[in-house]
Amino acid sequence: MQKLVSRFIEKYKLHTSAEIRYIDLVSEIGELGGEIAKSTDYGKKELMKNEKIQDEIGDCLFSLLALFEEFGIDAEEALKNAICKYENRFKE
Repeated sequence: MQKLVSRFIEKYKLHTSAEIRYIDLVSEIGELGGEIAKSTDYGKKELMKNEKIQDEIGDCLFSLLALFEEFGIDAEEALKNAICKYENRFKE
């Protein structure tokens, strides 16, 4: 997935600073939160997957992978390290 985002960024010349990528990620997470709030009538109804939520999660994933790119961090390796860290916490 990270390579797909990397190629897209290269193709459309979308490189920017890691700070801007972080701001974009936070913005996308906020949009996801807004869709969840609206779709549940602010917690009054059960959360159901819908196309808008799926689109916003996709935007969040793109933004996160773009942030990995700007930092030059391999997303798969970072995920493996995180899972290892969490597994160690459960062993304690």
